[in-house]
Amino acid sequence: MRTDDLDYELPEDLIAAEPPPERDGARMLVLRRGASALEHRAVLDLPTLLPPRALLVVNDTRVIPARLRATKPTGGKVEVLLVRARRRRAAVDGPRPRLEAAPRRDRGRGRGGALRTRRRARRRRRAGGRLLGDDPWSLIDAHGEVPLLPYMRRRPTDDDRARYQTVFADRPGAVAAPTAGLHLSERLLAALDAAGFERARVTLHVGPGTFAPVTVDDLDAHPMHAEWYEVPPAAREAVAAAKREGRAVVAVGTTSVRALESWAATGEAIGDTRLLIQPGYSFKVVDALLTNLHLPRSTLLALVMALAGVELTRRAYAEAVAERYRFFSYGDATLVL
Repeated sequence: MRTDDLDYELPEDLIAAEPPPERDGARMLVLRRGASALEHRAVLDLPTLLPPRALLVVNDTRVIPARLRATKPTGGKVEVLLVRARRRRAAVDGPRPRLEAAPRRDRGRGRGGALRTRRRARRRRRAGGRLLGDDPWSLIDAHGEVPLLPYMRRRPTDDDRARYQTVFADRPGAVAAPTAGLHLSERLLAALDAAGFERARVTLHVGPGTFAPVTVDDLDAHPMHAEWYEVPPAAREAVAAAKREGRAVVAVGTTSVRALESWAATGEAIGDTRLLIQPGYSFKVVDALLTNLHLPRSTLLALVMALAGVELTRRAYAEAVAERYRFFSYGDATLVL
C-alpha cells in the first residue's frame, strides 16, 4: 500500500484534547460494508447495532504512568518514557539514566521521595531492578505521569488517571490506552450484557510504535514495533464457539484485532507481535470493529481500510471531518459492520 493513500486533511481543532463529559457520550459513525450510506449514531446505540449474540473482544491492558520526569545530580532535567514494561523489565526511550529515590529536600520541597538520575557509562535499552530500584511499580505509581500523546498538547491531570484507562483495565503494561475501550462505561457494558452479547478479554500492551506515523513511501517497508499480547484460554474458547455457531466476533479496538489475528496467524496465544494489517489482508477471526478516528499516515488507519475497504474508509473520514467529529484517543468512535 502506498503511504500517500493514508493521507487526509484534518483541521487541528478537531483533535480531541479532553475526554467527553461522559465516558459513553461520544458520537459514532457507522460504516456498513456493501452499503452506500453512512450512519451517524451514538456509542450508546451499540446494543441496537451489533449483530445478534455477537462476541465482543476487549483489550484488558492497563496503562502505566510511564512518563518519568527526573532531575540529575547536576540539576539538569531528564524525561524518561518506559516503552516496554512487563514483569520487572522496562525499555527506556530517550536518555539511559539510572533512577534512584532521593530526598525531596534536594528540590526544596520538604520530606518525601523525588526522582534523581545517574547516567550509566554503559548504554543499554533494557533495565530491571537496577533502573527502577527494588520496588519499580511503587516508584512508577508514585512519580510517573499518564503518557498522553503529544498531539493533546497538555500535561496530564488527575482526571486522566481514570479517563485514560478502560473500566476493565486489569494487566499493567501499556504506555497508551486501547482507545476504543475508553467508550465502554459500566452502564453500557450492563446494557450489552442484558442484550445477550458475550464478552471476552485479550491483552495487548500498547506501545508508542502503534501511533508512529509511517514515514516510508511503501507501507511494506514500515518497521513495526513489537508489542506483547496474550489470548487466554477463555477467549480462545469463546471465539471458537462463536465461529462454530455463526456468531460475529466484534473487536473493540485495533489492538484487540492484532491480538486475535496474531494468534490466528501463528497459532501462538502468547508472545510478541509485529503484525501489520493493511488492505489485502484476509481476516481469520475478526468480523466487525469498534474503533476511534485515527491519525493520517498511520498503520491503524491502514487496518481500518483493510476491514472496511479503502474507498468506504476515505468517504467516512471525509464525512467525519465535515460533520466535525472529534478525532484520536479522546475522540469519537466508528463502527465497521
